[in-house]
Amino acid sequence: MGGVTAAPAISVERLEVLFTHGVRRIAAVCGVSFAVAPGETFGLVGESGSGKSTVLKTIAGLVAPTAGGVRLDGRAMTAKRDRAERRRLQYVFQDPYGSLHPRHTVDRALREPLEIHGVADRDAMILAALADVGLDPHHRFRYPHQLSGGQRQRVAIARALILSPGGLLLDEPTSSLDVSVQAEILNLLTRVRRERALTTIFVSHDLAVVAHLCERVAIMRLGEIVETLPIETLRLNGAATPYGRELMAASRGYVRHGEPLASVRESEG
Repeated sequence: MGGVTAAPAISVERLEVLFTHGVRRIAAVCGVSFAVAPGETFGLVGESGSGKSTVLKTIAGLVAPTAGGVRLDGRAMTAKRDRAERRRLQYVFQDPYGSLHPRHTVDRALREPLEIHGVADRDAMILAALADVGLDPHHRFRYPHQLSGGQRQRVAIARALILSPGGLLLDEPTSSLDVSVQAEILNLLTRVRRERALTTIFVSHDLAVVAHLCERVAIMRLGEIVETLPIETLRLNGAATPYGRELMAASRGYVRHGEPLASVRESEG
């Protein structure tokens, strides 16, 4: 998918987020706009502090915007989401251990959203959710500390999927995992988003991971989007902006220790 042709499932419009620390006002997000088509996987990439995770949390309703807003299926989202809106978009956090209650079993973690939303036949749905993410029934009554990092992230993904959402918000869901486990989780996410036609926004600093999962990507710097490009262009190292090219060079490991990014790009001509 080279761009948004259908009516957007998720649209972000002139989004601004300011944080206040004492007398300081920090602009975390500055006038960000983009739209994601139904079933599309859209990436947000950039260095730490670029604002990408803040954008994702604002879409999820975890952070209140200072200005601008978010639309879901054309409907403007308010600061207080209703139950249907919360069910429509589900969030998967970077740290699976931190996102799972240490004293709750896997069964309780998966049962809780079903109870909140009044879903019946919960035992069958829990077993189906575990199977869908590659976990056996014997994992059901284990605690987070009894699981590996990859298993914990599978539980977090199962919890996000168990309510059959229309969209997933993924905040660097593989960055805390070993490389081999990262590949397994990325393959899992690729499969479930295709099977369920999920609209997905994927935040990462890893361009290789984004290229594996996404169809378009927006590059962020200092709270702004500097460019948006289809994933084919990213794979061909075809960023239009100097910062985009620098980010790609760094991702490829071309930058020699101690050498500024800009000087590398100049030497490449």
